[in-house]
Amino acid sequence: MQAQDLAALLPKVSRLAEAAGQAILPIYRQEQLQVRAKADASPLTEADLASHHLILQGLQELTPGIPVLSEESGGIPYPERQQWERFWLVDPLDGTREFIEGSGQFTVNIALVEVGIPILGAVHAPALGLTYKAAQKLGAYKGDERIWARPPAQAPWQVVASRSHRDWETEQFLERLRRRHGSLEVQPVGSALKFCLVAEGSAHLYPRFGPTMEWDTAAAQCLVEQAGGSVTDLAGDPLRYNKPDLHNPPFVAAAEGMAQLWQNLIP
Repeated sequence: MQAQDLAALLPKVSRLAEAAGQAILPIYRQEQLQVRAKADASPLTEADLASHHLILQGLQELTPGIPVLSEESGGIPYPERQQWERFWLVDPLDGTREFIEGSGQFTVNIALVEVGIPILGAVHAPALGLTYKAAQKLGAYKGDERIWARPPAQAPWQVVASRSHRDWETEQFLERLRRRHGSLEVQPVGSALKFCLVAEGSAHLYPRFGPTMEWDTAAAQCLVEQAGGSVTDLAGDPLRYNKPDLHNPPFVAAAEGMAQLWQNLIP
């Protein structure tokens, strides 16, 4: 897709993510949330579905020829998906546990993927009133302000980690990082906001060794990459999308120039 097409799409997709956020907020503010478990035991709320349906309709109106893969429609078989050169990849409510707990650290994620590469991304945090957006060759933005993945070079290193999904591998990685480079400040953050902090230069690294899905990361990966950072597997290869298995491998999101900070710490 040409840069001028992405430039025309980006504000419209950002507004769509914000509209989904407006549909989520009244449900978030209810005293009693209705929560049920999906087949994989992860939580599902009325807000997930309201956001999903609004985004699905909006994208179908905006780009009727481009298919949509959402967390809430993730059962599309690979033989069908395999034919897609370009598609929308959506997480209608990333950070459902944070949503349920009332932390405000949940997001709406919309990405456009072309030949496995996220070329446009919008991440909106409704409860925080924040919107991040990026597109290939157009840069990354927090609201209307251009952002860069360029944190201060001096220690202590700023690391963001999952608020709800910390695991042994992450703790071991952080300990190796601490022994090699000295003091760390580790901030627990929910949802795709961890990537956003790397993209805006507030954090050096976001390591993730626990399970994630493609819709969790695509929009935010575009943000980090267009801000000058990287999101790679442990071999240093960028995450790619529309795989037969929609699970991501373990990965690290790193600010500009920070890849060497962590790659020699992997056993």
